Amino acid sequence: MQITIIGSGYVGLVTGTCLAELGNDVVCLDLAADKIRSLNSGVVPIYEPGLDDLVVRNLKQGRLQFTTDTAQAIGHGDVIFIAVGTPPQEDGSADLSYALKAASDIGRWMRSDKVVVNKSTVPVGTAERVQAAIASELQQRGIDLEGSPAKTGHARLRCAVVSNPEFLKEGAAVEDFMRPDRIVLGVSSDEMGQWALGQMRNLYAPFNRHHERTLVMTQRSAELTKYAANAMLATRISFMNELANLSERLGVDIESVRQGMGSDPRIGYSFLYAGTGYGGSCFPKDVKALHRTGIEQGMAMQILSAVEHVNQRQKHRILDKVLAHFGDNLSGLCFGVWGLAFKPETDDMREAPSRTVISGLLRAGARVQVHDPVAMETGQLALQEDLMDVPELWSRLSFHDDPMDVADGAQALLIMTEWKAYRSPNFQQLRSRLAQALIFDGRNLFDPLRMAQEAFTYHGIGRVSQQNAPQASAAASLTAS
Repeated sequence: MQITIIGSGYVGLVTGTCLAELGNDVVCLDLAADKIRSLNSGVVPIYEPGLDDLVVRNLKQGRLQFTTDTAQAIGHGDVIFIAVGTPPQEDGSADLSYALKAASDIGRWMRSDKVVVNKSTVPVGTAERVQAAIASELQQRGIDLEGSPAKTGHARLRCAVVSNPEFLKEGAAVEDFMRPDRIVLGVSSDEMGQWALGQMRNLYAPFNRHHERTLVMTQRSAELTKYAANAMLATRISFMNELANLSERLGVDIESVRQGMGSDPRIGYSFLYAGTGYGGSCFPKDVKALHRTGIEQGMAMQILSAVEHVNQRQKHRILDKVLAHFGDNLSGLCFGVWGLAFKPETDDMREAPSRTVISGLLRAGARVQVHDPVAMETGQLALQEDLMDVPELWSRLSFHDDPMDVADGAQALLIMTEWKAYRSPNFQQLRSRLAQALIFDGRNLFDPLRMAQEAFTYHGIGRVSQQNAPQASAAASLTAS
């Protein structure tokens, strides 16, 4: 099929490339000329495992191309995906200006029948607004949409809007797209909606060979499904973080609680890990947007308000532990940090908890040495933005290619991202390079008893440590005997 993707950011690039890999003829549109030049030369501007190879292969085979030419891109696609950003506005609502601009461009340049697919995460009712924006542009050209009241002398075109939210995890987006657990299609019940549904079933037929993965619903239901899914996952994270904080006060190991909860099939293990809070481009803005939608409908959405509040507080949890241990003035002290990205297998620094912690350490007078396997460049840009008000702090921040180097002379090591490269370090070497054998583990990578055996003072999130758990000490003694 002839496919156009409007927006070559994270969602658009993954969607377009994967559809090209399935044999479709794909054109990706973006107005950033530098990005398009890079993509056409096979240079991918984001880190996503497996994506680089797919882009290069499909460029060479002629199934994928990138352009800044709006008219050419819209003319190309029988199916046009809108995959532009919907960033949060000051009140938390989603900014739809890019999506509606894309819709207007479609109406301005379309010369044949089109299925328009909202791939961006958008509030309930956006499909109707996109349809109206397209219709308005067509009417100015003397063209009516099929199914609308006829006007004398007007030409007619078919154009239907489908809501098809993405469910891609950063770090596993290619796998998620190529092996989806569900494909949500929101369509209208009229003739145009059913025509569009047929086109989408043809497009996604390769994913349904073994069993049907497609869920068909109304456009509004599909739009809410995306927000509801992300909000539920964010809720699980915040709930576990609150339980972890309570566990510390009770002398309970949150890992035991997690296993006890997760073994219940009604609950499951996913997204039950305590840590330093969620980040990234999706959960923070989607929770805010859904909360704002509730307010606009006269509902307070109290659970979502609590989820967001707990998450913001949790981002400070490791910093609070450091300050409780060393005091509020960290002048003359040095700290090593493992991990910058908000999660492993991505270089995304949006809403990353590491930003809160590193900025807090620097503002308290400390020096900070950091490492991340892939997010060094995006991390530097993000931290420069965070320190714009006090630029002199930048001189106390250093970036290192070897994770062991950040331990040199540091009073403690802070773990902010659970990269695989950090899971099995040489603890003897790590201890010898640190000024103190002290670890603040924001991702619970290590077992407290193992840390005690390695002679580290260890502070996790809701983990029993040798300092505050007589049960753990007794268990260690029994093991030793």
